[in-house]
Amino acid sequence: MALPIEDYALIGDTHTAALVGRDGSIDWLCLPRFDAPACFAALLGTPDNGRWLLAPAAGGRATRRSYMDRALVLTTEWETDTGAVRVTDFMPPRKDTPNLVRIVEGVRGQVDMTMELVLRFDYGRVVPWLNRVGGDACAVAGPDAVCLRSAVPTRGEDLRTMSEFTVSEGDHVPFILSWHPSNEAPREPPHAGGALAATLDWWRDWSTRLRYKGEWADEVQHSLMILKALTYAPTGGIVAAPTTSLPEHIGGVRNWDYRYCWVRDAAFTLWALNIGGYTGEARQYRDWLLRAAGGDPPALQVLYGVGGESRLPEFELPWLSGYEDSKPVRVGNAAAEQFQLDVYGETVDTLHLARVMGLEPNPTSWSMERLLVEYVVERWHDPDEGIWEVRGPRRQFTHSKVLAWTALDRAVKAVERFGLDGPLAPWRAVRDEIKADVLAHGFDSQRNTFTQYYGSRELDASLLMLPLVHFLPATDPRMRGTVAAIERELIEDGFVHRYSTSEVDDGLPAGEGAFLACTFWLVDNYAMLGRLEDATRVFERLLALRNDVGLLAEEYDPALRRLVGNFPQALTHVGLVTSAYNLDRARRSRAKALRSA
Repeated sequence: MALPIEDYALIGDTHTAALVGRDGSIDWLCLPRFDAPACFAALLGTPDNGRWLLAPAAGGRATRRSYMDRALVLTTEWETDTGAVRVTDFMPPRKDTPNLVRIVEGVRGQVDMTMELVLRFDYGRVVPWLNRVGGDACAVAGPDAVCLRSAVPTRGEDLRTMSEFTVSEGDHVPFILSWHPSNEAPREPPHAGGALAATLDWWRDWSTRLRYKGEWADEVQHSLMILKALTYAPTGGIVAAPTTSLPEHIGGVRNWDYRYCWVRDAAFTLWALNIGGYTGEARQYRDWLLRAAGGDPPALQVLYGVGGESRLPEFELPWLSGYEDSKPVRVGNAAAEQFQLDVYGETVDTLHLARVMGLEPNPTSWSMERLLVEYVVERWHDPDEGIWEVRGPRRQFTHSKVLAWTALDRAVKAVERFGLDGPLAPWRAVRDEIKADVLAHGFDSQRNTFTQYYGSRELDASLLMLPLVHFLPATDPRMRGTVAAIERELIEDGFVHRYSTSEVDDGLPAGEGAFLACTFWLVDNYAMLGRLEDATRVFERLLALRNDVGLLAEEYDPALRRLVGNFPQALTHVGLVTSAYNLDRARRSRAKALRSA
């Protein structure tokens, strides 16, 4: 059985990523890129579905582990009865094909070690053909080939590659796993020590560019490093998570493939990169968005592949038992086929933000934006599947209408503030019409709260975004009432649920954890309301949910007191960055006001 997801750490090379467990087992790895079929899929099945174990022969969880200073290089240490040992795991910045390096170091005494490599291509389904190539153990099946170079002898046993060896103080024993297309000759792997030095230099050089200097600078830097690791370097697309089908409810069916790029995350992500001073990454992400949406702007999807691919058919993998028996395991995501009105507003908002940030204009940007805005003018009355991609009926979701308003509002600002060409008066008129419609039909005056969809009495945490997109100020009485209602009905143990799955027909069985991005949005609202003590309290509780190496998942289950959902989650780490910034700014404003009083 896989470990609790808190027990995993992330390593990656900005093309793909692996999850390394406290027991020394790499249980998830897709090669050669994030959305490729996994060759280690034990996370969603059993060790027979692929993993790479490197740990003391006595077994057990590591005593301690950490990332080397400001770098995505993981060190894991064990204390045993006979000595201490350290394993350093990393993926060097890629020049051509991916390499995964593991270095065993004797720290004290002597420690007997075991290595077990189980390669299974196509998500644990295909057992490869094993052979020796120049002393390396190589596995080949279909389009994939993986070779292991080891400093100690290895042997084949029961469709595994095995080794037992002993390390003494001062010993360094490297292992290098390299992928290449099966129709090509294997590349020469890097030297382990040189690759470690180069990887540390690369990450530390990247980290020194951090511009944010607030109270939570270390936490912000770490979350931005995770975002960098989840970036597909060739295109600039940022995956929502490096995993698929980690359940939002243990044993449930809310298991989705998040190894793709969500358009609705773009504006928040662009702003987080700007906060950190990473304008190059922000520009690359903006350009990825323009390419992905450029084929037919009115047919904008909610998500795309890391290269901008639009066809992401969803199917199930019945041979995998699922994380803690949470089935089905899914590949692809049918949400790509949904109509979600809000993504038009989020796309236009992202491109507007790029202008505000001072990114040099892209020559195709404004013409595409105009098409998106005109599409919103035509379709804003229509029901959709909404921000949470419900698999129930389409509805007139309040959040979707607000984001339609956002598209028109940013188009108006593009003309007014940046001098771009557009039909200003008609756009203003539609913007005002949408706002009046939301205030008339999306607000429950008896309960003094906005609702999930028109005519509903249900709440939705996405309503916390209304002040974040400047639809209404947080201090508006209607927003104060909405925050109070969410506090009463959607908060469990201090964390915010997206909506009540037991009350709303979203096409799936009830049950999921609290959504951490929504809880960060609550922090932002508290900060804008001047409730800084509440904002700080909730923010610090969110920080406390991070695992020992600073990673956050999509959700948190207050009943089980554990992280759930895909891991680590980009939007959650984006929320950490933006909330830290917003809270810092609100504190400075209060301090300035007190000084001038």
